[in-house]
Amino acid sequence: MRKRIIPCLDIRDGRVVKGKKFQNVQDVANPIDLAKQYENDQADGLFLLDISGKDRMKFLQVVKDIADHTTFPLYVGGGIRSIEDIREVIDSGAKKTSITSAAIDQPYLLKEAVDIFGGKHIILSIDAKQIAPNTWHAFTKGGRQDSGLDAIEWAKQGESLGVSEILLNSIDADGVKTGYDLALNKAVSSAVNIPVIASGGAGEFYHFRDVLNEGKASAALAASVFHYNEIQITDLKEYLLNFDIAVEEI
Repeated sequence: MRKRIIPCLDIRDGRVVKGKKFQNVQDVANPIDLAKQYENDQADGLFLLDISGKDRMKFLQVVKDIADHTTFPLYVGGGIRSIEDIREVIDSGAKKTSITSAAIDQPYLLKEAVDIFGGKHIILSIDAKQIAPNTWHAFTKGGRQDSGLDAIEWAKQGESLGVSEILLNSIDADGVKTGYDLALNKAVSSAVNIPVIASGGAGEFYHFRDVLNEGKASAALAASVFHYNEIQITDLKEYLLNFDIAVEEI
Protein backbone atom coordinates (compact mmCIF):
# COMPACT_ATOMS: atom_id res chain seq x y z
CA MET A 1 0.00 0.00 0.00
CA ARG A 2 1.35 3.39 -0.99
CA LYS A 3 1.93 5.97 1.72
CA ARG A 4 -0.08 9.17 1.41
CA ILE A 5 0.70 12.83 1.96
CA ILE A 6 -2.42 14.74 3.02
CA PRO A 7 -2.59 18.50 3.63
CA CYS A 8 -5.13 19.68 6.18
CA LEU A 9 -7.22 22.83 6.12
CA ASP A 10 -8.57 23.98 9.49
CA ILE A 11 -11.65 26.03 8.57
CA ARG A 12 -13.21 28.81 10.64
CA ASP A 13 -15.69 31.35 9.23
CA GLY A 14 -14.98 30.13 5.72
CA ARG A 15 -11.22 30.74 5.99
CA VAL A 16 -8.16 28.56 6.56
CA VAL A 17 -6.63 29.10 10.01
CA LYS A 18 -3.83 27.51 12.03
CA GLY A 19 -2.77 27.39 15.67
CA LYS A 20 -0.46 25.59 18.10
CA LYS A 21 -1.59 22.84 20.45
CA PHE A 22 -5.20 23.62 19.45
CA GLN A 23 -4.83 27.26 20.58
CA ASN A 24 -3.72 30.73 19.33
CA VAL A 25 -5.53 30.30 16.01
CA GLN A 26 -4.68 32.77 13.21
CA ASP A 27 -5.97 33.41 9.69
CA VAL A 28 -3.97 31.88 6.81
CA ALA A 29 -5.71 31.80 3.41
CA ASN A 30 -8.67 31.15 1.14
CA PRO A 31 -9.53 27.41 1.27
CA ILE A 32 -10.41 26.99 -2.42
CA ASP A 33 -7.14 28.53 -3.56
CA LEU A 34 -5.13 26.28 -1.27
CA ALA A 35 -7.09 23.18 -2.26
CA LYS A 36 -6.43 23.79 -5.96
CA GLN A 37 -2.76 24.39 -5.22
CA TYR A 38 -2.45 21.14 -3.28
CA GLU A 39 -4.08 19.12 -6.01
CA ASN A 40 -1.63 20.60 -8.52
CA ASP A 41 1.18 19.70 -6.11
CA GLN A 42 0.13 16.01 -6.22
CA ALA A 43 -1.33 15.71 -2.72
CA ASP A 44 -3.06 12.37 -2.17
CA GLY A 45 -6.16 13.94 -0.68
CA LEU A 46 -7.25 16.83 1.47
CA PHE A 47 -8.59 16.98 5.02
CA LEU A 48 -11.06 19.73 5.87
CA LEU A 49 -11.77 20.35 9.55
CA ASP A 50 -14.51 22.61 10.90
CA ILE A 51 -12.78 23.87 14.04
CA SER A 52 -15.59 26.11 15.30
CA GLY A 53 -18.81 24.28 14.38
CA LYS A 54 -20.68 27.58 14.62
CA ASP A 55 -21.58 28.29 10.99
CA ARG A 56 -22.29 24.87 9.54
CA MET A 57 -23.86 26.09 6.31
CA LYS A 58 -20.80 28.21 5.46
CA PHE A 59 -18.49 25.27 6.17
CA LEU A 60 -20.54 22.88 4.02
CA GLN A 61 -20.46 25.44 1.22
CA VAL A 62 -16.66 25.45 1.44
CA VAL A 63 -16.69 21.65 1.12
CA LYS A 64 -18.99 21.86 -1.93
CA ASP A 65 -16.88 24.56 -3.56
CA ILE A 66 -13.67 22.57 -3.11
CA ALA A 67 -15.35 19.40 -4.39
CA ASP A 68 -16.46 21.35 -7.47
CA HIS A 69 -12.96 22.66 -8.18
CA THR A 70 -10.86 19.55 -7.42
CA THR A 71 -10.92 15.81 -8.07
CA PHE A 72 -8.76 14.33 -5.29
CA PRO A 73 -10.41 12.66 -2.24
CA LEU A 74 -11.85 14.98 0.40
CA TYR A 75 -11.93 13.91 4.04
CA VAL A 76 -14.09 16.08 6.27
CA GLY A 77 -14.34 16.31 10.05
CA GLY A 78 -15.07 18.64 12.92
CA GLY A 79 -18.54 19.27 14.24
CA ILE A 80 -19.80 15.80 13.29
CA ARG A 81 -22.35 14.95 15.97
CA SER A 82 -25.12 13.04 14.22
CA ILE A 83 -26.04 10.81 11.32
CA GLU A 84 -27.51 13.86 9.60
CA ASP A 85 -24.17 15.68 9.92
CA ILE A 86 -22.44 12.75 8.23
CA ARG A 87 -25.03 12.67 5.45
CA GLU A 88 -24.63 16.39 4.80
CA VAL A 89 -20.85 16.10 4.56
CA ILE A 90 -20.98 13.17 2.14
CA ASP A 91 -23.68 14.88 0.08
CA SER A 92 -21.41 17.94 -0.10
CA GLY A 93 -18.73 15.91 -1.85
CA ALA A 94 -16.64 14.28 0.88
CA LYS A 95 -15.31 10.77 0.30
CA LYS A 96 -14.98 10.17 4.05
CA THR A 97 -15.98 11.86 7.26
CA SER A 98 -14.14 11.72 10.57
CA ILE A 99 -15.79 11.63 13.98
CA THR A 100 -13.95 12.70 17.14
CA SER A 101 -15.74 13.80 20.32
CA ALA A 102 -19.19 12.54 19.33
CA ALA A 103 -17.82 9.01 18.87
CA ILE A 104 -16.99 9.07 22.59
CA ASP A 105 -19.96 11.07 23.85
CA GLN A 106 -22.45 8.97 21.86
CA PRO A 107 -21.36 5.33 22.19
CA TYR A 108 -23.63 4.05 19.41
CA LEU A 109 -22.81 6.70 16.79
CA LEU A 110 -19.80 4.98 15.23
CA LYS A 111 -21.55 1.66 14.75
CA GLU A 112 -24.69 3.34 13.44
CA ALA A 113 -22.61 5.40 11.00
CA VAL A 114 -20.81 2.32 9.72
CA ASP A 115 -24.09 0.42 9.37
CA ILE A 116 -25.76 3.23 7.41
CA PHE A 117 -22.94 4.58 5.22
CA GLY A 118 -20.44 1.72 5.22
CA GLY A 119 -17.11 1.70 7.01
CA LYS A 120 -15.29 2.93 3.89
CA HIS A 121 -16.82 6.36 4.49
CA ILE A 122 -16.04 6.60 8.23
CA ILE A 123 -12.81 7.61 9.98
CA LEU A 124 -12.34 7.54 13.74
CA SER A 125 -10.44 10.68 14.71
CA ILE A 126 -8.56 10.55 18.01
CA ASP A 127 -7.17 13.66 19.69
CA ALA A 128 -4.48 12.02 21.83
CA LYS A 129 -2.44 13.52 24.66
CA GLN A 130 0.27 11.82 26.70
CA ILE A 131 -0.73 11.54 30.35
CA ALA A 132 2.08 9.21 31.50
CA PRO A 133 5.08 7.45 29.92
CA ASN A 134 3.83 5.40 26.95
CA THR A 135 0.25 6.22 27.86
CA TRP A 136 -2.05 8.46 25.87
CA HIS A 137 -5.70 9.33 26.43
CA ALA A 138 -8.31 10.38 23.89
CA PHE A 139 -9.46 13.94 24.55
CA THR A 140 -12.73 15.60 23.57
CA LYS A 141 -14.03 19.17 23.17
CA GLY A 142 -11.19 20.31 20.95
CA GLY A 143 -8.51 18.71 23.10
CA ARG A 144 -9.68 20.30 26.35
CA GLN A 145 -11.30 17.36 28.17
CA ASP A 146 -9.75 14.02 29.06
CA SER A 147 -12.22 11.27 28.23
CA GLY A 148 -10.25 8.74 30.31
CA LEU A 149 -10.14 6.40 27.30
CA ASP A 150 -6.79 4.86 26.43
CA ALA A 151 -6.03 6.03 22.87
CA ILE A 152 -4.66 2.66 21.76
CA GLU A 153 -7.64 0.71 23.09
CA TRP A 154 -10.01 3.27 21.58
CA ALA A 155 -8.37 2.81 18.17
CA LYS A 156 -8.78 -0.95 18.45
CA GLN A 157 -12.41 -0.54 19.37
CA GLY A 158 -12.96 1.73 16.39
CA GLU A 159 -11.45 -0.90 14.11
CA SER A 160 -13.73 -3.57 15.59
CA LEU A 161 -16.74 -1.36 14.82
CA GLY A 162 -15.74 -1.21 11.17
CA VAL A 163 -14.18 2.22 10.56
CA SER A 164 -11.81 2.37 7.61
CA GLU A 165 -9.04 4.52 9.09
CA ILE A 166 -7.75 6.23 12.22
CA LEU A 167 -6.86 9.91 12.18
CA LEU A 168 -4.38 10.22 15.04
CA ASN A 169 -3.92 13.79 16.22
CA SER A 170 -1.14 14.44 18.73
CA ILE A 171 -2.21 17.38 20.90
CA ASP A 172 1.31 17.66 22.35
CA ALA A 173 2.90 17.99 18.88
CA ASP A 174 0.21 20.04 17.16
CA GLY A 175 1.69 23.00 15.27
CA VAL A 176 5.06 22.99 17.02
CA LYS A 177 7.00 21.55 14.05
CA THR A 178 9.36 19.42 16.15
CA GLY A 179 8.26 16.12 14.62
CA TYR A 180 5.40 13.68 14.88
CA ASP A 181 4.94 11.69 18.08
CA LEU A 182 6.65 8.55 16.82
CA ALA A 183 5.94 6.48 19.94
CA LEU A 184 2.22 7.28 19.79
CA ASN A 185 1.92 6.54 16.09
CA LYS A 186 3.90 3.33 16.31
CA ALA A 187 1.84 2.12 19.28
CA VAL A 188 -1.49 2.72 17.55
CA SER A 189 -0.37 1.54 14.09
CA SER A 190 0.98 -1.68 15.60
CA ALA A 191 -2.29 -2.29 17.44
CA VAL A 192 -4.64 -2.05 14.45
CA ASN A 193 -4.80 -3.43 10.92
CA ILE A 194 -6.36 -0.38 9.30
CA PRO A 195 -4.49 2.70 8.05
CA VAL A 196 -3.39 5.33 10.56
CA ILE A 197 -3.08 8.94 9.44
CA ALA A 198 -0.45 10.69 11.57
CA SER A 199 -1.21 14.30 12.46
CA GLY A 200 0.65 16.93 14.47
CA GLY A 201 4.28 18.03 14.51
CA ALA A 202 5.52 18.14 10.90
CA GLY A 203 8.28 20.69 10.40
CA GLU A 204 11.04 19.05 8.35
CA PHE A 205 11.31 16.55 5.49
CA TYR A 206 12.71 13.89 7.78
CA HIS A 207 9.72 14.13 10.11
CA PHE A 208 7.57 12.63 7.35
CA ARG A 209 10.16 9.96 6.66
CA ASP A 210 10.35 8.99 10.31
CA VAL A 211 6.61 8.74 10.94
CA LEU A 212 6.00 6.72 7.76
CA ASN A 213 8.89 4.37 8.59
CA GLU A 214 9.58 4.19 12.32
CA GLY A 215 6.12 5.44 13.27
CA LYS A 216 4.47 2.88 10.95
CA ALA A 217 1.82 5.39 9.84
CA SER A 218 0.07 4.85 6.52
CA ALA A 219 -0.29 8.55 5.81
CA ALA A 220 1.14 11.81 7.08
CA LEU A 221 -1.05 14.86 7.50
CA ALA A 222 0.32 18.38 7.84
CA ALA A 223 -0.89 21.96 7.60
CA SER A 224 1.35 24.96 8.23
CA VAL A 225 4.51 23.65 6.52
CA PHE A 226 2.46 23.35 3.33
CA HIS A 227 0.40 26.52 3.84
CA TYR A 228 3.51 28.70 4.20
CA ASN A 229 5.43 26.94 1.39
CA GLU A 230 8.08 25.71 3.79
CA ILE A 231 7.77 22.28 2.18
CA GLN A 232 6.52 21.56 -1.34
CA ILE A 233 4.61 18.29 -1.63
CA THR A 234 6.31 17.38 -4.92
CA ASP A 235 9.74 17.88 -3.33
CA LEU A 236 8.67 15.89 -0.28
CA LYS A 237 7.55 12.93 -2.38
CA GLU A 238 10.81 12.87 -4.29
CA TYR A 239 12.67 12.97 -0.97
CA LEU A 240 10.65 10.04 0.39
CA LEU A 241 11.30 7.97 -2.74
CA ASN A 242 15.02 8.24 -1.95
CA PHE A 243 14.31 6.24 1.22
CA ASP A 244 12.25 3.61 -0.61
CA ILE A 245 9.02 4.89 0.91
CA ALA A 246 6.26 3.98 -1.53
CA VAL A 247 4.49 7.21 -2.45
CA GLU A 248 2.74 8.10 -5.68
CA GLU A 249 5.55 9.11 -8.02
CA ILE A 250 5.51 12.61 -9.49
